[in-house]
Amino acid sequence: MMKRTLILTSALVTVAAAAQAQDKQVNLLSWGGAYGMSHVEAYAKPFEAKTGMKVQVSDADNPATPVKAQVEAGNVSIDVASVEYADAVRLCDEGLLEEIDPAILTPAADGTAAADDFIEGAITECFVGTDVYSMILAYDDSKFPDAKPAGAADFFDTAKFPGKRTMRKGAKFNLEFALMADGVAPGQVYEVLGTPEGVDQAFAKLDTIKNDVIWWEAGAQPPQLLADGEVSMAFAFNGRIFNAAQQEGKPFKIVWDGQIYEMEGWVMPKGAPNPEAAKEFIAFSTAPEQQARAAEFISYGPPRTSAAALVGNIEGTDVPMGPNLPTFAENLENALASNLDFWVDHDAELQERFNAWLAN
Repeated sequence: MMKRTLILTSALVTVAAAAQAQDKQVNLLSWGGAYGMSHVEAYAKPFEAKTGMKVQVSDADNPATPVKAQVEAGNVSIDVASVEYADAVRLCDEGLLEEIDPAILTPAADGTAAADDFIEGAITECFVGTDVYSMILAYDDSKFPDAKPAGAADFFDTAKFPGKRTMRKGAKFNLEFALMADGVAPGQVYEVLGTPEGVDQAFAKLDTIKNDVIWWEAGAQPPQLLADGEVSMAFAFNGRIFNAAQQEGKPFKIVWDGQIYEMEGWVMPKGAPNPEAAKEFIAFSTAPEQQARAAEFISYGPPRTSAAALVGNIEGTDVPMGPNLPTFAENLENALASNLDFWVDHDAELQERFNAWLAN
């Protein structure tokens, strides 16, 4: 009788634990499209299978915007959000994010602490990096049967390479790209952009194609504009272009020369409704195996050293993903690392000038 009682008690505890897990939920805000799908497949579904918790995924054109709005309104429904590094630092400085203790993160397989396994800058007070992405020049190969665009200068050369262009509606990335197109070496870009004359130079270069640009705000727009024939070139997220070419068979090519790479990662809004579940999700999803798995769905590089060697083939193929990542050695030869501190300090003023320039 006692044995049966113990078995029954154990079963009840197991059922209760399962029910408790099901009651927990992580409200995840992502970016949608191919990138959001990588979060679902590599992070959310495996996390649900392991823990029994539900991950409710929603999308935004830029998750930093609703994070700020919800916290300031005192009505927070987001537990974890994917944001760009500079936005994470700014939101943290404004007191709108929860701190994330690096001690909760999963160590590497050899026991290396997570804080030592992530690349420099990937862990801050309120941010844990999930991927390295880049803004790249992309073009429709069918539009250019002879000479092919090879760098930033070609993007601005509408005589040699005719057709509309599409660029992200904002100062960040575009000002750097314009300076490189105007002959500024990647290593000198932020030194130049840090001066009034350098800012003038960047806007003057943008002036030369202003009437030929269709501005995009959501990451899914550039590949669609290319596919619809509305533009012949795009300055866009590399993963979105890669997905359109790989999964949809579009004749799009990526030019890595002059790529501008940066990190995205997780933040927790101040007052997140499910903080413990959120931390568990962050720890799980930033483990080396999960970061490597995400890179197999979309061509963004993992920011953990131990994860790089774990990245396999492009999902559903026998083609290695490595050469399609921004962090692949050959792709970094003439690349520019986004100066995160520069944009934390200057984003507001340069965006204000960009908005005024666009309106004129």
